[in-house]
Amino acid sequence: MSITRDSNRVIIFDTTLRDGEQAPGCSMNLDEKLRIATVLEEMGVDVIEAGFPIASNGDFEAVREVARTVKNATIAALARTARADIDRAAEALQLAQRKRIHTFISTSPVHMNYMLKMTEEEVLQRTIDYVGYARNLTDDVEWSAQDGSRSDRDFLCRTVEAAIKAGATTINIPDTVGYALPEEYAAMFKDVMTRVPNSDKAIFSVHCHNDLGLAVANSLAGIGAGVRQVECTINGLGERAGNASLEEIVMALRTRHDLIGCTTGIKTEHITRISRLVSTITGFQVQPNKAIVGANAFAHESGIHQDGMLKHAETYEIMTPESVGLNRSSLVMGKHSGRAAFRAKLKELGYDDLGENAVNDAFGRFKDLADRKKDIYDEDIIAIMDDEVGRQHDRVRFHALHVVAGSRGPQHAVLELEIDGKSIPPVVAFGNGPVDAVFNALKLAFPHEAKLQLYQVHAVTQGTDAQAEVTVRLEEEGKTVNGQGADADTLVASARAYVHALNKLITKRLKTAPVAMSA
Repeated sequence: MSITRDSNRVIIFDTTLRDGEQAPGCSMNLDEKLRIATVLEEMGVDVIEAGFPIASNGDFEAVREVARTVKNATIAALARTARADIDRAAEALQLAQRKRIHTFISTSPVHMNYMLKMTEEEVLQRTIDYVGYARNLTDDVEWSAQDGSRSDRDFLCRTVEAAIKAGATTINIPDTVGYALPEEYAAMFKDVMTRVPNSDKAIFSVHCHNDLGLAVANSLAGIGAGVRQVECTINGLGERAGNASLEEIVMALRTRHDLIGCTTGIKTEHITRISRLVSTITGFQVQPNKAIVGANAFAHESGIHQDGMLKHAETYEIMTPESVGLNRSSLVMGKHSGRAAFRAKLKELGYDDLGENAVNDAFGRFKDLADRKKDIYDEDIIAIMDDEVGRQHDRVRFHALHVVAGSRGPQHAVLELEIDGKSIPPVVAFGNGPVDAVFNALKLAFPHEAKLQLYQVHAVTQGTDAQAEVTVRLEEEGKTVNGQGADADTLVASARAYVHALNKLITKRLKTAPVAMSA
């Protein structure tokens, strides 16, 4: 089979569920992964890398359920060049309508010498053996040269040629440690594709990390060199400084089609929705000045900019907010709004696939908020929904909180939780301030040894009655998790965020990390 390299169609390979989950503090349970996968499929992602099945039973189940649920996108499972990894990946992918085994091995001298402790010939033979083994299990096999951008060029060409000959249909040469510059990364691909005689029989792929802030630039440079698959994540999520951001790559290709000349199958109107969903599930806030999806991405404060925008939007906006699914904030609902109006608003905001229980719980919180807050904005409803969605199967659930605070003290909290579906008696705890009291109460109600690493509060909308959105990061035995919570009461939002983090921690306790897992 010969692959046309000059096609202008770029395959979008999303690895939020796999590489994105490796970000310190990030953990997703099965329901959360399924929800993200469903939206990725709706927005037109070509390949969804659902996990690393050998890593844990949880990863295996996640890949299997995503494979069962998703119908249109190809589902990829990561595996080292080892029989047990590849067998486990194939087993997890059995129910997928379109499946890919993604196997990898390091090719750089530093990785081979110090991590693998293997020679070039051993790495080459392992590539041949296990790409061939994977190809016997599926027609779609991707091979990655981990740390490819720091690999010897002659050896890289030999292994790429061998991988294609053994049956690899996609060749990924990642910039694993974010070391490359755009010009040299593009030159590497041009050189490999020119020198490898069977390069026309595979699609080449980029996978770039952001350690020098160049992940998107390097990915676009690779496309300019003839690469036709980009591996990326929502919000640039990933270990260390993260991965190339899907939304930035897709919108660069769309906005500068005149220069790049490539297209994708992404429905860009879903970008804001998926960005918010991933942020809420992972507990990673999107920085305000983040391109495409940051809160300031379409904000204009400079007088000159505002004047230009009033005269013609294109003076300072190179894309419309609507093109990425962002609707301008407007007053939408009030205390007299009914369930039908609430459902209609949820559908407008992209929450049209929720079960009855989730809608009822969210409607109750909306009515409570409407009693306390005069003006309700889209952002308020989004905060409620993002806080509520995916919590239905949590082991620990927030029920009620009463706090005594102020300068005269003593500050204390009375907390009520549900654990494994059962209400526990109220717990009273004192602290050095109300937040400390709330968190001490949580430790009494659900004993644990996790340490608080981060506590962050920001307002969802403007005004003194704005909802607070709180982020909490917990660490336990080297495992870190983020939790988020929203409420008009900052202390209630804090308790919700901490409970969310506890549930993440329960999930992450079951995960392990096989050696050399990063691609």
